[in-house]
Amino acid sequence: MASRFLSSNTPLALAALRIMSGLLFLAHGTQKFLSFPLGERAGSGLALDNPGAFAGIIELVTGVLIALGLFTRPAAFVASGTMAVAYFLAHAPQNAFPVNNGGDAAILFCFVFLFLVFAGPGALSAEKLLKKRG
Repeated sequence: MASRFLSSNTPLALAALRIMSGLLFLAHGTQKFLSFPLGERAGSGLALDNPGAFAGIIELVTGVLIALGLFTRPAAFVASGTMAVAYFLAHAPQNAFPVNNGGDAAILFCFVFLFLVFAGPGALSAEKLLKKRG
């Protein structure tokens, strides 16, 4: 009984994962370019003079697309790859262990987005809405 309930709500759980992951990813981009929220990286992307700035552009664009569920698979593919590169360029050289090098979020984003490449957007997505209209 519980298994059937859980299985029938998988598309909603997938949508919640997609929306929250997209919004969290977007926040990294807004911090770099809009200085919101304030923090260590606030405004760091404005000069476009560091790899993190280019990652910030990807975080902004793909974060919005993933949260909305629009072009989810390609956006998640780009975001996943960006986080893999970020981990190996910025985090891994500092220490072998993700919990010590600050890269655990990059790894988690990488694999959540990789999952979305295969799973798609789930329920409550702009893609589903556009399909219904078209």
